[in-house]
Amino acid sequence: MVNNSLENIETHKKLGLGSLSLALFLLGLLFSFSFGKYDAFGDHILRFIGINPWSNGDTGLHYTIFYSLIFYIPALIVGYKFKSDWGAKTGRVLSMILVVFVLVSLLFVAVN
Repeated sequence: MVNNSLENIETHKKLGLGSLSLALFLLGLLFSFSFGKYDAFGDHILRFIGINPWSNGDTGLHYTIFYSLIFYIPALIVGYKFKSDWGAKTGRVLSMILVVFVLVSLLFVAVN
């Protein structure tokens, strides 16, 4: 009788430190993006500690998008170091996209 070796292979990834990559990415999203009529959570946090989240009062350059790198860069590193955990690849790829987006937008701000 032939034994099917595919039955013995575990196909589910486990939660681990790499799973923090996806969680950090989601925290970065909540910190930097406004949803509908609600301000971003980062705006509330920055105002609470006495920092204005916008360059011109409530308009202009939105600083929280740059502060969100505090979440995206560690998400990128954790997702890279712990590749085999659940959510690590997703968090790593999405964080990479947003890090590139933030850095490119920073270049455009520096040129103007």
